[in-house]
Parts: sequence; structure tokens; C-alpha cells
Amino acid sequence: MTASPASKPTVDIVIPVYNEQHSLPRCVERLRPFCQAMLDAYRWRIVIADNGSVDDTHQVAVAQHLLFPEEVDIVHLDQKGRGRALKRTWLGSEADIVCYMDVDLSTELEALPVLLGAIRAGFDVATGSRLKKGAKTARSLKREITSRGYNLLVRLFFQTKFSDAQCGFKAASRRAVQELVPLIENNNWFFDSELLILAEKKGYKVFDLPVAWVEDPDTRVKIVRTALEDIRGLLRLRFGGIPGGRKE
Repeated sequence: MTASPASKPTVDIVIPVYNEQHSLPRCVERLRPFCQAMLDAYRWRIVIADNGSVDDTHQVAVAQHLLFPEEVDIVHLDQKGRGRALKRTWLGSEADIVCYMDVDLSTELEALPVLLGAIRAGFDVATGSRLKKGAKTARSLKREITSRGYNLLVRLFFQTKFSDAQCGFKAASRRAVQELVPLIENNNWFFDSELLILAEKKGYKVFDLPVAWVEDPDTRVKIVRTALEDIRGLLRLRFGGIPGGRKE
């Protein structure tokens, strides 16, 4: 028997964007049909989180919303920051499950039902991994070395079990979001790492999913700047302590 729409769990799929006027239409063009075909078990919507864009990204997002008003929504922030955009959209969501992915859709969408299914099965947080056995990754040697070195630091500092702190492909239950996200200090790229470190150290169940991932040559990520921010964040958590106690 097919589940009635009212009984299906709800999902908000957040796409944080900053100056992505050209990439955003291509993203929605791929993501919407995929969700229609592969997420029949959920009531889903795509939420475009424009964080401080200074090009025509907001106007493009409005156009997408007008084309698909029941499937595409918009949140606009005046300040830049992926972590800031995720805090705003995730904490403001009433969906049972929230997730996010990068606008370039570097992670193959076939992993999305598995990511959501992990939360539905009882995990608190689920994350894509480009480093776990079974992952298929195409990226530059520089990014590969940087990523492996950074994730080695994470494990050395915190004895964590997840394999890839930085993959832009994550999901969480509403309860985990409400309990964990207010504790996250970072408003930029370190948000991902901080979420996973806090979740694991506080006793939440984290699902680590190997994914197929292809580097976007037009990426907005500045490797050196992001690496320095991440290292500062690791030092803050390592020597400043994990806020709060373990989950009951």
C-alpha cells in the first residue's frame, strides 16, 4: 500500500549559494527531476539559501521559486557564510529531516536517498565521504593531499571515527539540529567539521557514507584560506573544549 502524502516524512534540501547566478539554474534543473523520481517516500522541498550574493543570484533564485513555487523556496541572508546559511535554514525548518549539498552537485545524487534513509533509520547525522572505502573521487592532487592531511588531524585531535569532515553533503534529524547547531560557533566552512565533531563526541549516531564525487573546476572554495580557517577551528575545539555534555 502506498503511503499517503500526509504520512510521509518531510525533507528540506538546502542549497547554500554565494554568487552562483550561472550554476543555480543547472542545479535546480538536475535536482528537481531527481527528487521527483527518487524521493517518492518523502515530502520534500528545495531551499535556496542565498548568503550575501552580490551578483544576480537572488533574482535567479526568485525566478526558480516562481517557476516551481511548491518545490523551491528561498531564504536570503545579507551576510556571507555557508555555516551561517545552514544555521538559518536548518534551525528555521520544520521538516523531519534537513540536508544540504553544494550547488555544483559534485556528489552524485544517487547517494541522496541513502543519506536520507540513514536518518530515517535512526541515525542522528549522516555525511558523505570521499575518503571511506568504496568512495569514487576525481579531484586534483593538491586537494586530495590537503583533504587527507586535514582529516588525519581531525582524527589525531579528537579520535573521531567519521572519515571526511568536509564533504558538502550532509543530513540530520530535526532533533539533532535543534540540539547541536546552536552550539556551533563557526559561520563559514568549518561548520561541517564542527557539526560532526560535536555530534560524535556528544554521543550522537553518525552515518558515514562513501560517495562518488567529482571536483568542480569553477569551485568558489579557496583552499589555503579554508584550510587555515579549519585548523583554527580544530585548535579552538581541541584546547577550548567541547561545549555541553554528552547526549542523554
